[in-house]
Amino acid sequence: MAGSWLLGNGSGTPAERPTAVLVAVHQHEAGDTGPGTQVSLSELRRLADTDGLAVVDEVVQNRPRPDPATFVGSGTVDELAALAERTGADLVIADGELTPGQVRNLEERVGVRVVDRTALILDIFAEHARTSEGRVQVELAQIAYQLPRLRGDGRSMSRIGGGRMAGGAGMGVRGPGEMRLETQRRRLRQRATRLRRNASELTRRRERNRERRARNQVPSAAITGYTNAGKSALLNRLTGADAQVQDVLFATLDPTVRRIRVGDVLFTVTDTVGFVRHLPHQLVDAFRSTLDEVSRSDLVTHVVDASAPDALDQITTVHGVLHEIGAGDVPELLVLNKIDVTPVEWVDALRRAHPGAVAVSALTGAGMDELRAALAARLARR
Repeated sequence: MAGSWLLGNGSGTPAERPTAVLVAVHQHEAGDTGPGTQVSLSELRRLADTDGLAVVDEVVQNRPRPDPATFVGSGTVDELAALAERTGADLVIADGELTPGQVRNLEERVGVRVVDRTALILDIFAEHARTSEGRVQVELAQIAYQLPRLRGDGRSMSRIGGGRMAGGAGMGVRGPGEMRLETQRRRLRQRATRLRRNASELTRRRERNRERRARNQVPSAAITGYTNAGKSALLNRLTGADAQVQDVLFATLDPTVRRIRVGDVLFTVTDTVGFVRHLPHQLVDAFRSTLDEVSRSDLVTHVVDASAPDALDQITTVHGVLHEIGAGDVPELLVLNKIDVTPVEWVDALRRAHPGAVAVSALTGAGMDELRAALAARLARR
């Protein structure tokens, strides 16, 4: 079931999945001539499914850039409103990050709750965070997203008071809506301050663990990659760990560290959060200490779903995030996973594009001996 943070107070019932309509802008004149929009929409559909939503329809508009007022043009907004009414959709999800004004204008014209890709991903993270550190990081990201989007609804939240509303103080003074908004902002900022203190303590604890491993001269490999590439399954196969494995996006948020020995080489392997296109910057900032596991590792083990039609684009996306978190210069070992369900010619094409990649199947164990040997050889040199 989608989190209450996304849907508000209770759309749908426990036995009924809330429904959603997806909307995207295909920027055909901005050089986007390939299947990028459909790939992104397909991923958005999977994100919605992961969050417990049932997608009933989708709308794509071709235009040079999103409309600054309503994301899509006026005609498409009318189409969305009719579609939402006809399907009884509970919300509309935009494949992009909306401004507060775009959300407000769309909701007024479509008549249902409107959220964007960022809100959807934050909702999934909130549902999947298990540890105290993960929950703190997610809530910080939510607050960073919410603060600029606080707004009133209706007369009770009017922004400007005057006349009798202001007790005779005249026009332009704060009305009850603005005072209420300021109270909400203050509470959110206070909550964020407390969360940052908690996060700082958790970061110090993580730092002490890193220093202990460094003193013991134990090299580390961080498993990273696109979400649902099979990182946790690979960790389990490598180390005999019991990390959660699910066929959903962002099944694992909390890092899992395990030791492994290959011959004379002892090293740690850490499973980390997966990435997607347009990973919200609020999450990158909030998960900075967790992502430091990648930037401070001796080797990035970049897991790729070789069976994905857009595997090369996913590799590019992950490289972009690695550079953003300061891990762009960490040595990388590319691992092509899921070869048991991947056409041979696809695997060959990926290996030609990325010489030195290791092809494996975390499900069947194929190629795991080669991977262990490659990890040990790379880390022994570190």
